[in-house]
Amino acid sequence: MLWAGRMRLGTFGIFLALVRAATACEFGAVPYSITGIVCRMTKPAMLMLNQKTAQVIQVAFRNARFPNITGERSMRLLGRVAYGLHNIQVNDLSVEQSEVQFKENSVIHIAIRNVTAAFRGTLTYGYAGAWFLQLFHSVDFEIKSSTDLQINVKLTCQRDRVAADGSDCYLVFHKLTLHLQGDKEPGWLKQLFTDFISFPLKLVLRREVCNEVNFLAQMVADFVHDLAANFVQDEDIKLDISLASVPLIKANYVESHHKGLVLYKNYSDVLTDSVFSPSLLTESRMLYFWLSEHTLNSLASVAFLDKRLVLTIDGEKLQALFETEDTEAQRKAVQMIFQGTSYNDSVAKVWSLTHPQISLRPEGTVVKSLVAVEVSIFPAGEEPLTVLYMEKEITVTIQAAYVEKKLVFHPLDSSIEFKVFKCTADPSGDDLSVRNFLQTMISAVGIPEVISRVESALTSLMNSKGLHLFEIGNPEIITRKGYIIVQLDFGFPNHLFLDLQKQL
Repeated sequence: MLWAGRMRLGTFGIFLALVRAATACEFGAVPYSITGIVCRMTKPAMLMLNQKTAQVIQVAFRNARFPNITGERSMRLLGRVAYGLHNIQVNDLSVEQSEVQFKENSVIHIAIRNVTAAFRGTLTYGYAGAWFLQLFHSVDFEIKSSTDLQINVKLTCQRDRVAADGSDCYLVFHKLTLHLQGDKEPGWLKQLFTDFISFPLKLVLRREVCNEVNFLAQMVADFVHDLAANFVQDEDIKLDISLASVPLIKANYVESHHKGLVLYKNYSDVLTDSVFSPSLLTESRMLYFWLSEHTLNSLASVAFLDKRLVLTIDGEKLQALFETEDTEAQRKAVQMIFQGTSYNDSVAKVWSLTHPQISLRPEGTVVKSLVAVEVSIFPAGEEPLTVLYMEKEITVTIQAAYVEKKLVFHPLDSSIEFKVFKCTADPSGDDLSVRNFLQTMISAVGIPEVISRVESALTSLMNSKGLHLFEIGNPEIITRKGYIIVQLDFGFPNHLFLDLQKQL
């Protein structure tokens, strides 16, 4: 277990202070300029999460390891009375109420009201007279307590990630009552040891519980960081979510700023001109994510480098593309391209020749890319034949939404400009009917088909990270010049809290 070294609190505290000093983060004069991703959590979200705080505090009490408490007092007539509390354990723990407040200087204040607990163990005692020491007696005891717990969690930066310092912690005792085994011991003895052990017991409880709270605060911060890091990583592509500045706490929200640089093999990513400002986000929703245009462009670039922007279409999907309408132009184009070969013996390959360029504007996300399309047929008993090859520059404006746990892209308008066009049935390129048909077909069904495939792939990726397990309310995806905002309300999924409890 991790609790063994917590007895040497003085040494541990000095060591921790040195480590924090050595790992403190340094930021430039204008930290927002390197900010690619921002997460803002408002007070309603913290109040919702506060419902789980009581359970975390219970874990802190149960996980605390209480040392034996020994002492000696001089008593008239009895001489010196030595005592010891051993094998102290927590039972019957309950929390009545917890509250959370945001404070300036990056502090979250948590007030836990009326924490009741029973501490059980063994009491040993004996009398040391002038000439001899009597044999020690031993009796089981139970101490019933009622306390308030006050914690000021300061969010700082260590090793470029959010660190939670919960060392500003104290307990206020309202009740501390000692019960000896069966209460068969004399009443004066019970009162005697209540007076003896009250002060040292309070000191030990404060020290051990607050030490455990501080440990758990950082563990929760690490848990959230690792959860976020896993969410923004897929195989060799991941986002750098190290901090770009110290976490910001205002009266109604807490906000963290992250670099949002793309990490992929030898890919080099630098951001120095971010347009982020806290004034770009509001406080009416529970959770906000701000993403820079630079971050999305970098993701598109590495997706291209990782050869992910490739699509094959065959069989019924291919047939659906070429037979959306039954016209003379359509029949002529199909005959010229496929030369009587069935769709089941044909395949179309679509891929990006260059990395897509993404521009974020109020009307939507504008994607511009040079795309190649190649159609091949596989006649029975013959070699495969490429019957169509074309390169075209496509620009499409998209509005994004998250509906019924699915990412949805709505294409608003598009433009297509042919750069290269080669058709086996028309080597000279004089017959414009095929090209005109293809341009109409690509606009009407080709682009929507590609977008649908991207929707499905991204939804599956996000669901593999557990996004569908969250209860997300009224999500909105808003584009502005140079950035995108995702704002939503949410419910904390129980499985994540169970995962956290396993680590605690």
